[in-house]
Amino acid sequence: MTTTPEPMVTGSAPPTVHAAERRLHPMSWLFVLLAQLRQFVVPLVALLVFGRGDRNELWPLIGVGVLVLAAVWQYFTFRYGVAGDALLVRKGLLERSVRVIPFARIHNVALQQSLLHRLFGVAEVRLESAGGKKPEAEMRVLKLDDALALEQLVRHRGQASAVDEVGAPSTPAVPEATTLLQLPLGEVVRHGLVSNRGLIVVGAGVAGLSQISPRLLPNLFERWGEVLFGYAGSHDFGIAGYALAAASLAVLAVALLRLLSVLLSLLQYYGFTLRESGRRLTVERGLLARWRTSASRRRIQAWTLYEGLTHRLLRRRSLHVDTAVAEEQQQQRALRELAPIATPQACDRLIAHLLPKADWAGQAWRPIPVHNWWRLFLPGMPWILVVGGVAGWRFGAWGLLAVPWLAWSAYAARQHARRAAYAVNDQLVAVRGGWWSRWWRFAEIDKLQAVSLSVSPLDRRCGTATLWLDTAGATPMGPSLRIRFLPTDEARALHDTLAATLSRRPLRW
Repeated sequence: MTTTPEPMVTGSAPPTVHAAERRLHPMSWLFVLLAQLRQFVVPLVALLVFGRGDRNELWPLIGVGVLVLAAVWQYFTFRYGVAGDALLVRKGLLERSVRVIPFARIHNVALQQSLLHRLFGVAEVRLESAGGKKPEAEMRVLKLDDALALEQLVRHRGQASAVDEVGAPSTPAVPEATTLLQLPLGEVVRHGLVSNRGLIVVGAGVAGLSQISPRLLPNLFERWGEVLFGYAGSHDFGIAGYALAAASLAVLAVALLRLLSVLLSLLQYYGFTLRESGRRLTVERGLLARWRTSASRRRIQAWTLYEGLTHRLLRRRSLHVDTAVAEEQQQQRALRELAPIATPQACDRLIAHLLPKADWAGQAWRPIPVHNWWRLFLPGMPWILVVGGVAGWRFGAWGLLAVPWLAWSAYAARQHARRAAYAVNDQLVAVRGGWWSRWWRFAEIDKLQAVSLSVSPLDRRCGTATLWLDTAGATPMGPSLRIRFLPTDEARALHDTLAATLSRRPLRW
């Protein structure tokens, strides 16, 4: 029997933020201190565990005391309040700063609760915009009621700035929230099976151990190999035995990685719920730590529908979006995933609901000329020949494996070319690609910031061109919104049509 995660919103009446300036939560200094000490955890632990008792080893603790004073200082010198349709943030005492943030500038509101936050009933709040790599304001930490009240004010874009007779902002009517998608436990487990998050964690762990002791991992592998080969030699393993043992170890490694991926998905996506309130979308997720991210629907710039091989086996897809919010490294709190995993029908319903005029289901896909498949195959061919040549020089006949590898790469390139297509209507421009792993990338025409036509020397030789479509908030890790290998006349006609459309319509940021 599964349990529903406790919601971050409690009570029936929505909380309010008063116009008067307010401080952070009295325990905010503790959370600021813990965040600052995070990068010094390993040296401090090593000092306590491996120290020799010398008094000189206690000098680094003075730095900890300085960080405590800085955290307490921030609590006493940080203020925030609401003035009209803007948020005021005051910091400092000797060197003071006042930051005025209009509600219309805030694109994303992110609330985070770690396990410690939940014990104290507080939350960390980040107000993010499309410009800059830092948030407009970061508050560590607020009472949960105050954090939710601040999110409500941003949601209504300053409509709560009307002051009543006692000087407090009036609370506008809150639209009833509608649940668009909720992932049960089984879907979260499926997400772990299709993701490779376990491999990322293992890679990070290997890098961390290598920093601590460069010879630690090689020594472990050598010792493990000695034990395995010693056991195999004592039991007279033949070639078939070694092959079976290697296959068993590979299966075990894959199973452990998938188990780790499932555990990570449970921690990050348990209780995933996508809600709509008015024209604002809110995602809430997490098992121990809870994340609550809110963004306006009109801030969505582009969409990506993804279907990997494991997705297809489980009959699932993922729906991601790009929002006009710049993120710092290690900060993945913007609204990125509308459906981490869902059935194709559920993804199509979400798109139809959020883009009702785009007619996603009725797109007329235009294929890319298949005879350009060799241009997908060409970039990888030199690497295959180099690897095959090195393998042949070092291992002899093993280098002949490059021949079937070349044949397979050519076949895969042709399949990619067969699936590549694009679609354009009055509201939407879309591109699709992939073969085993398939993807669809699309954006509303009103969200396009630039349309450019690119012609390389090879394009001129083949009579083709590439159309690049630029939107805000695009991630470099995902597929590009571009149409490749179009005949030059068709590419120029499409470029002129989209450019004329963009010139008539205002950019919807």
